[in-house]
Amino acid sequence: MANYYNIDDILMEEELVSVVFQVGANGVGLLDPGCETNDVEKGAKVDLPFWLAHELYSRQVVSINVPTCFSQKTWKEVQADAACVDLRSRCPYFYELGCRVAPLVGDRSIGSFLLYTFAGRYKEALCKGHSAGFNSTPKFLPLLTKEESQLFEAARSSMAAYKKWRVGGSRLERASILGKKRKSAAEV
Repeated sequence: MANYYNIDDILMEEELVSVVFQVGANGVGLLDPGCETNDVEKGAKVDLPFWLAHELYSRQVVSINVPTCFSQKTWKEVQADAACVDLRSRCPYFYELGCRVAPLVGDRSIGSFLLYTFAGRYKEALCKGHSAGFNSTPKFLPLLTKEESQLFEAARSSMAAYKKWRVGGSRLERASILGKKRKSAAEV
């Protein structure tokens, strides 16, 4: 509930996850594009937005499968070279979705996978963020997830602020409120 108004949280909850219905459901056939009737049979596999899958999971209507972005193929690619893997195309909110879905699927390896992936990409994002100029867009930027992009932009802006300070920009800035003249006692 703390992130109710956060647009990134809303977009993350729209990520599709695969679920298997544990019970038959009447009147929800529109959830399954392959369904010819208005009912979903027990055992039907359907891709649902995470927010709906989570709600149905809490009511014990569905079981959630591990999303494809956390597959063995992705794990092997990350082990080979974490910085070169295009995580954004797999899931723009890779880390957030992983943290939310791990307790629901009961797969403890997702947590260690997220930690390993983030540790392997963190240093690269910071180093490139510190060395990148504001006018250029690095070619690796489209590979970064939303969380990593925010980290990269924070590193880039902190380096720009450091360079501005180092060059000797104004050390003290006058507050805008101090520029206004006070009314004298005679004017009041």
